[in-house]
Amino acid sequence: MPINWFPGHMNSTRQAIKDRVKAGLDVVIELLDARLPGSSSNPLLAALTTGRPSLKVLNKQDLADPAVTAAWLDFYSAQPHTRAMALDAGEKTPARALIKACRELAPLRGDMHKPLRVLICGIPNVGKSTLINTLVGKRAAKTGDEPGITKLEQKFVLENGFYLFDTPGMLWPRIAIEQSGYHLAASGAIGRNAFDEAEVALELIAVLKRRYPERLQQRYGLVELGADDAVLEAIGIKRGAKVRGGAVQMHKAAEALLIDYRQGLLGRITLETPEEMAAWRQAAADEEARKADAAEAARLADKERRSGKRKSSSGDA
Repeated sequence: MPINWFPGHMNSTRQAIKDRVKAGLDVVIELLDARLPGSSSNPLLAALTTGRPSLKVLNKQDLADPAVTAAWLDFYSAQPHTRAMALDAGEKTPARALIKACRELAPLRGDMHKPLRVLICGIPNVGKSTLINTLVGKRAAKTGDEPGITKLEQKFVLENGFYLFDTPGMLWPRIAIEQSGYHLAASGAIGRNAFDEAEVALELIAVLKRRYPERLQQRYGLVELGADDAVLEAIGIKRGAKVRGGAVQMHKAAEALLIDYRQGLLGRITLETPEEMAAWRQAAADEEARKADAAEAARLADKERRSGKRKSSSGDA
């Protein structure tokens, strides 16, 4: 089932980014989730900030597979006018490296007469507020483990000639890549009312069985991994998610798995590689083209039918 979540304040964020670009913008920092670096990259943001130098920051690297993180850093660094780095938002020294990277991306800006104007964006619950608090050195931005904490644009002066504009976390109106929807939901970037936790947990199990089967076995004491629903049921049994009569509450089992994943209790896990993401994007584009062709064929057929009816009516007269 496709997963989408675009509450009203995200539409306001889209307009705020448009306004910020018009007012003047030198560098865009996009904070990504290192566990899903492709799915957490916002195509809407890319469209809104075309032509601006970009710094891709893979946050929560301590929760991600380091080998796959390295592959994603290479992928993003190969893009024009783009730099990439990985960090943990709560660590001050790596966070300060952001300022240096932004200055290098816009070397002609950065004094009191021409301040460097930097926009920081990212999906909900990716750690923007934690990073800003680390940079500013105090609790300047609200933090929480639910998406959608920040609601309004905020401005911070990090040092002389360096202005940082923070925007609320934003997704995009329609998530065309089905796998991305599941990965975003599993990570906590999507409001819990927008998806079925058991369905997302089953998709997560499928990925873990393929990429990190030993993590499931070690965490839940499973000797072997059967069908995805059987694994989820076994997790429920291990966690005592049962009702009277012994039946497993699959929703509770799913909740336990998702919490373990989000807190890093399953180990350092990355759900996607650059190659997989490229294949999913191509498949989604092919499907969009197929739907467009089908819609155009239906439109032409309908036009032909209506034209035939008019000719028939004219002949009868």
